Order: sequence, then structure tokens, then C-alpha cells
Amino acid sequence: MPLSEEEQRLLEQLEVALAADDPNLASALRGSKLRARNRRRAMVSVVGFVAGIAALMVGVIVAITPLGVVGFVIMLGSAYAFLIAWRSGVGSRAEAAASREREPSSSGGRGVSRIQPATSGSFMDRMEERWRRRRDSGPGN
Repeated sequence: MPLSEEEQRLLEQLEVALAADDPNLASALRGSKLRARNRRRAMVSVVGFVAGIAALMVGVIVAITPLGVVGFVIMLGSAYAFLIAWRSGVGSRAEAAASREREPSSSGGRGVSRIQPATSGSFMDRMEERWRRRRDSGPGN
């Protein structure tokens, strides 16, 4: 049953209020849908890749060159679609960073959650940040 116009408007207001009150929760909820869609796209591209291999093999065995070429093109397109889906959500760094942020810290075993900023800088920026953390923690701490 579809929502009425008033219900639709109230739902949109609730979404805006949630995003304003807790942007991390709102982005996590939006991200789960995106990851699910990217997983589906990745699975479809894997099936397409296997179909492309089958078409390529049939084209080679039966000596139908255009079929082999079509199979190869299907393989390339599927591999490209898989990489796009993988980079944009299935195996993204953002997902790994979000799971690291939720892990409890190992400081004193108190179970206190320490949120670390996601590293999006260059290699040298990340190395400098690691050096600062090591220096700040010091050998006596």
C-alpha cells in the first residue's frame, strides 16, 4: 500500500531530522542500501563474466569467430562492472574504516570506544599520523 502525500511528507521530515540529529547513523543507514546494491551488481557481473567465458569457449570450439569476440567483450564489460561495484561499496575502504571505528580501544581494557578519523590522505600523511600517535603514546604510557 503506497503512502499518502502527508505520510510521504512526514517521512521526509523525519529523515531530515535524523540526518541533522545523528549524521553518522543516517549515513550508515544510507550506506547499507548502497552496499547491498553494489553487492548485487557485483554478483550479476560475476555471472556475466562466467557467461562471457562460456560464449568465448563455444565460439572457439565451434569456430564461430563473432561469438568468441562477443564472449570476450562480455567478459571485459563484466569485469569492468565488477571493479566499479567493488570500488564503490562492496570492498570499499569506507566500510573497513567504519568497522574499525566501532571496535573498542585496547587502552586499559575498559571497553571504551575510540573513534578514529578515516584516513583519506596520501601515504606520507598516513605515515606521519602513525608517527605522531607512537610519539604521543610514548614508551612510558
